[in-house]
Amino acid sequence: MRSEQVLVKAEKRCNVGVITLNRPNALNALSLSMIRDVTASLLEWRDDAEVVAVVLKGATQEGKGVAFCAGGDIRFFYQAALDGDPRLEDFFTEEYTLNHLIHTYPKLTVALMDGIVMGGGMGLSQGAAIRVVTERSKLAMPETNIGLFPDVGGGYFLSRCEGRIGEYLALTGQVAGAGDAIALGLADFFVPSGGLAALVETLCDQPMESGAQVHASVVTHTQPMPSVQWTAQREAIDLHFAGDDMRAIFDSLQGDSSDWAAATLATLRKRSPLMMAVTLEQVRRARTMDLADDLRMERDIVRHSFHLRPGVASETVEGIRALSVDKDHAPRWNPARIEDVKREDVEAYFASPWPAHAHPLRMLD
Repeated sequence: MRSEQVLVKAEKRCNVGVITLNRPNALNALSLSMIRDVTASLLEWRDDAEVVAVVLKGATQEGKGVAFCAGGDIRFFYQAALDGDPRLEDFFTEEYTLNHLIHTYPKLTVALMDGIVMGGGMGLSQGAAIRVVTERSKLAMPETNIGLFPDVGGGYFLSRCEGRIGEYLALTGQVAGAGDAIALGLADFFVPSGGLAALVETLCDQPMESGAQVHASVVTHTQPMPSVQWTAQREAIDLHFAGDDMRAIFDSLQGDSSDWAAATLATLRKRSPLMMAVTLEQVRRARTMDLADDLRMERDIVRHSFHLRPGVASETVEGIRALSVDKDHAPRWNPARIEDVKREDVEAYFASPWPAHAHPLRMLD
């Protein structure tokens, strides 16, 4: 009888804790049990005086794509929403709590962001003190593609990007490679993928006295930042994505005759008009929030994403159906046009379903 696969490997090597997401056949997409295992290890090592730093990385498998973490398990979201499975609520509460833990962790954390780093993978890595990218890195918050919004603290870290990059990334789900990620402040260092194993060995094969020594060791393995790609469009992004609402952004892009504007419009037209409006509001509210308040807001929004319109009426359930279940790539958004999105429908996503004293993330500070 085959033993059950361990989806999170945690080991203490000398003075460094190493956490490996070990679900490579699913691009290390997060399950609830994985979130719990990562949290348990971080809490254990937080109070272990021998541990001076923690490394987060993803496992790879021959023949599969390379990923640090491709996000949450969206097929689980779909089935849980239809079944009324209470674990859906636990998933987001515990995932956001883990995101906060990483951002506020008292010891040095190093995220090795090799391959796909999307959604929940960004939630795990953006709070790390050192974020390492490679030539294979593909960073994105593509949630609007499934009728969701960039959660896991996405409002917080995207809104901290310069200019209107946060709105652009949140609405389009644009992928950033290593050079763009570093230029945008979403990564810190570049290390070729072939050098990651040597980096881990350097950190773990002899005792490290402090987080500062770990930091210095990482720096010795880095190489100059690769060239940037699409961030050359910064001026256009700041112009068009400064619009007051989604209709203004569409109108601005439509007035631009460039190929880039046309491609951007084509991307946006595939997204849920309602959830784009919710996403724009999220990023702009988050710009003036601290992390804990942003995560509480996102917990409210994600609750509404599945329950304000329950079951198949949910934009998120419909988006997952079209992308990952039926795979017809023809979501039936409601409303279908950005012109038909009502302000009161957007604001409903920001009304907390819980009083402050009973909020599931009330303990975050």
